[in-house]
Amino acid sequence: MIILLLGVAGSGKTTIGKLLSKRLGWEFADADDYHSAANITKMRNGIPLNDEDRRPWLESLRSLIGSWSRANASAVLACSALKEAYRRFLHVSSAVRFVYLKADQSVILERLRERPNHYMKDTMLASQFAALEEPEDALVIDASRSPAEIVDEIVARLDLEP
Repeated sequence: MIILLLGVAGSGKTTIGKLLSKRLGWEFADADDYHSAANITKMRNGIPLNDEDRRPWLESLRSLIGSWSRANASAVLACSALKEAYRRFLHVSSAVRFVYLKADQSVILERLRERPNHYMKDTMLASQFAALEEPEDALVIDASRSPAEIVDEIVARLDLEP
């Protein structure tokens, strides 16, 4: 299984992804690591990415997911995947499961303000929520809870431990 943790910046994708992959002994990747230098510069300057900016990034992620799928590997990918078209593009096999970390904008804003060195600034949060197309085919998790509670719920609801 390949779990794609999705949600806006600050929803906990990386934190949850690392904890979940460690608990399950699965590979972990953060989609942020696949952004080009130009994309990171834009975001650092408070400029939201457009679909053209995201295309090479999404292609890299699709390739990564495809390689995991071909290897029959179990992995967790933290990736915003805000739009339905992005999720369709990344759904390269039936092994991919989407988990949506959902929280109110006020919760996310508080989290973003607590991580001042990250390139995704709190001023860009409105653009994230504006671009978000909530998934209809994902496991929805309340991201305002503690990381341990979130991981426990994902494991239980996806029946990942005996």
